[in-house]
Amino acid sequence: MTATAVGRVFRLPDLGEGLTEAEVVHWKVAVGDTVEIDQIVVEVETAKAAVEVPVPYAGTVLRLHAAAGTVVSVGEPLIEVGPAGRDEHPDAARYREEEQAGSGNVLIGYGTGHTPATRRRRPGPRPAAPAPQAAHQSAPEPAAPALAAPETASAPGYAPRVISPLVRRIAREHGLDLATVHATGPRGVILRRDVEHAITAAGEEPPAAETGATPPATTLVAERIPLRGLRRTVADKLTRSRAEIPDATTWVDVDATGLLTVKEELKRSRPDLGIGLLALLARICVAALHRFPELNASVDTGRAEIVRHGHVNLGFAAQTDRGLVVPVVRDAHLMTTERLAAELTRLTGLARVGGLPPAALTGGTFTLNNYGVFGVDGSTPIINHPEAALLGVGRIIDRPWVSGGAVVPRKVAQLSFTFDHRVCDGGAAGGFLRFVADCVENPAILLAHV
Repeated sequence: MTATAVGRVFRLPDLGEGLTEAEVVHWKVAVGDTVEIDQIVVEVETAKAAVEVPVPYAGTVLRLHAAAGTVVSVGEPLIEVGPAGRDEHPDAARYREEEQAGSGNVLIGYGTGHTPATRRRRPGPRPAAPAPQAAHQSAPEPAAPALAAPETASAPGYAPRVISPLVRRIAREHGLDLATVHATGPRGVILRRDVEHAITAAGEEPPAAETGATPPATTLVAERIPLRGLRRTVADKLTRSRAEIPDATTWVDVDATGLLTVKEELKRSRPDLGIGLLALLARICVAALHRFPELNASVDTGRAEIVRHGHVNLGFAAQTDRGLVVPVVRDAHLMTTERLAAELTRLTGLARVGGLPPAALTGGTFTLNNYGVFGVDGSTPIINHPEAALLGVGRIIDRPWVSGGAVVPRKVAQLSFTFDHRVCDGGAAGGFLRFVADCVENPAILLAHV
């Protein structure tokens, strides 16, 4: 923080995990608001997670140094706060006028799942400074939730929360004012279905993509979307993986009927355990890595060494509204299937609300990618650098299968295995994939490896 002639400037703090910058997602306070010590004032997005940042002192907000969408480096100014009751900063009135005119901060992102901070809004001209109050007393006006039910277009300072550029484009093409749309998304975010409902209510046709028709070329709009935050980190890691790792992919079709039978039996007899397909696949991966430890590794290019890890930190790909993330189940090799299921459920829940801490997104030694949830059969996935391998699982569907000399319908899936050819040859990779396939077809094999 830095003291000025009028107030104190709080700068973006070190957020840990080697992070050097963050993008301002939205401000939870405005110029003229009263803040308390440790009150959450801004939400930022780092390369790994959304983070809510508290201010370390109390007073009146004099200036917000970075608008929503601005990338701020560690140590750069975030917010200036002056003593309560003091004359405002010379720029404060201008900032407040801009916000009321609709050019203030636009809420565009998800938070981390914590209870939102409160906002003390002063929509009119700033009144004379009130008499000093005790620190425990409330502000002159009652606090209101910053992310309450969606406001109407007539509400002062209202800005619709929209994440998707597609949603903005559809609204623009139909002349729809987003400020009039009722939001049904998490924390008041306007979703595509909300815009389409508003369009239908206005008597227009829904977008062509929903009717199955091909939209005319005249509806295309060129856009430039900055690679920031999580998206840029993912892009950098994938680029580095392709540049550094000589990867190869092998695959096999499997009869997953046995695995699905076990899943359904566990669901019927022990529904309290919450063991689903992903947890069973995770258990199989851990057993396979125990049998083929050369694939639970990474390459130290600086020292020209292969590093075989003595633990399994199992990452699993999860698609969220913020993009693709890979939460990590730490020390998965020490967990029972029940504990694996519980941890997978916990991390998935945090990922969906943007609440994963940076530590939950680092340190993986192997990744499981169940892309079958997207309705696809196969893939050649890119290794999650600096790991050495990744198992992909396609959708499980009814297909003809030869069993006992007869063609019968079975639940069949394709498994793909991408590996770093520097850590092993095709024999080890093939052995790993065959072991996984055998466990999927006959889960009883796992009993010999637990």
